[in-house]
Amino acid sequence: MTEPILSIRNAVKRYGSLHALDHVDLDVAAGEFLTLLGPSGSGKTTLLSAIAGFVDLDDGRITLHASDITKAPPERREFGMVFQGYALFPTMTVRDNVAFPLKVRKRAASEIADRTKECLDLVQMGGFADRMPHQLSGGQQQRVALARAMSFKPQVLLLDEPLSALDKKLRADLQWELKSLHSQLGVTFIYVTHDQEEALSMSDRIVILKDGCIQQQGAPGDLYNRPRTTFVADFLGKSNFIDADITGRHSDILHCVAKGAAFDVQTDNVDEIGNKARLALRPERLRINKPGVELLAAKVSQVSYLGERCQVIVKHEGLGDLLVSCATWQTGIKPAPGLEVSIGWDQNACVVLAAD
Repeated sequence: MTEPILSIRNAVKRYGSLHALDHVDLDVAAGEFLTLLGPSGSGKTTLLSAIAGFVDLDDGRITLHASDITKAPPERREFGMVFQGYALFPTMTVRDNVAFPLKVRKRAASEIADRTKECLDLVQMGGFADRMPHQLSGGQQQRVALARAMSFKPQVLLLDEPLSALDKKLRADLQWELKSLHSQLGVTFIYVTHDQEEALSMSDRIVILKDGCIQQQGAPGDLYNRPRTTFVADFLGKSNFIDADITGRHSDILHCVAKGAAFDVQTDNVDEIGNKARLALRPERLRINKPGVELLAAKVSQVSYLGERCQVIVKHEGLGDLLVSCATWQTGIKPAPGLEVSIGWDQNACVVLAAD
């Protein structure tokens, strides 16, 4: 990472005996799209609120360009903020809502007019400038809220689950627009969501939190393909978990046995693994085929058709239920409950997990 625009060190926030933030360290690069991801109660909104200045830390410090802003009030931090509930002023027009931050900062009337128009055009709301918020759809209100947050050219834009109140298709459309705006503006985005697909599709880097602690952080592909713990593998996407005994190892190959099923696993940390290992196996990395074609015999329990993909639960005598995700286009077999099948996977399909 280049020199960070924002740094959080040893951030602690307690509510009684509960640690909402438990000694969090985080750097944010200039121009980065960083997403804070985690389940309810993980600390992601508390961390965003501490960055914004709405929550006072019990310990730790926050710096912006190496200047300490830990005790600075929100208005001194000059961060843009977009909320889940839009937070538009109901008695102001769209134009006046976007212009408000500039008027508070006592900018010249000509600058206010020009910048307001520019921001509304950026979010494709230029034709709605004279409407009131109640005359807009949820998606339109969120666009206006985004324009208002950008109007005074903040260095950092904080977004607290801004799309969660919208329907699925509109959310998908606005995800593309947000990502495009980020590319155009070059502003640092810090984004909070509990939606894994949203985080994977939009972010340069994802920070996964649980119980006020950072569990893992990295590029979306790195986190998805190389989760470190059961929590990360289970929270970010879906995984099958296999507890295996290691019966031998050769170079980067582990020879594994789990409930009578023998298979090999290729891993780059073979020397750090003891005699047992927990493995994560993504559903799309399993193959399902006719009996005898793949390594293990199984039987189809349930089938869920999802259009482009089919989710299949198969039962193996020793391993139990395993979730398989396969394309529905030109599949080798048509899964149906009760069907005898075989399943298999490549040696490098499994990820060896560390203890949570």
